[in-house]
Amino acid sequence: MFFNNLNPVAFNIYDFEIRWYSLAYIFGLIFAFQYGKYIVQKNYFFNFKKEILDDFLPYAVLGIIVGGRLGYIIFYDLYYYINNPFKILYIWQGGMSFHGGLIGIIFITFYFIKNKNIQLFEFTDLLAIITPIGLFLGRIANFINSELIGVPTNLPWSVVFIKIDNVPRHPSQIYEALLEGLLLFLLLNLIFKYKKIKGYISSFFLILYSLFRIVAEQFRLPDEHIGYIFGFLSMGTILSLAMLIIGLIIFIHVKYTKQY
Repeated sequence: MFFNNLNPVAFNIYDFEIRWYSLAYIFGLIFAFQYGKYIVQKNYFFNFKKEILDDFLPYAVLGIIVGGRLGYIIFYDLYYYINNPFKILYIWQGGMSFHGGLIGIIFITFYFIKNKNIQLFEFTDLLAIITPIGLFLGRIANFINSELIGVPTNLPWSVVFIKIDNVPRHPSQIYEALLEGLLLFLLLNLIFKYKKIKGYISSFFLILYSLFRIVAEQFRLPDEHIGYIFGFLSMGTILSLAMLIIGLIIFIHVKYTKQY
């Protein structure tokens, strides 16, 4: 059993707090984009130069932050933010949705590639390969923040989140870091190594992430103000099911219109 009483603040610069959650976003983008440049440089699959990622970086930041925040507001706590609109800007207090961030990235990507004359799946395949790096770091930050906690358990690796209560729980954030981060990263890179077909990685990212997220949701406590929808489905599970369907549609489309 592990007792989590970790400080969400990494360090202070005078009176300004630098939190692990912010650092996870920053270094997630840095590591992901550096790895993306390496992938582009080593593969003739991509018909653009690695420097395109430098141009895309501010778009990515905008898509993740705006999409992630709006996604959380709409999917998870719309009533609260309607009554407290100024709280929408308090992103340092948490409240980001992966599914919202994904939607934000998709919209911003459409705009970006249109101006750069890049093929859609060619670019989203690259983003799919590098995204698990940020997901891994983000879930570790969730663990440090004692948020998105798991359901109670007596397993030897259970965690007591001191800031929450004294109940041993599944470290659901670590499960997600390993599934949606590490394992997803390895599988997508393996698939890309043997199947360089435009759109394959994009579809597999949606499919595999959804499956891993649905599994992890079984060990994660639903948001208290939402609970289980229909008595057994969390909001994360419902959004992941929708994402899974979209991934399967893209996979079928790619399968019959293979573009190398």
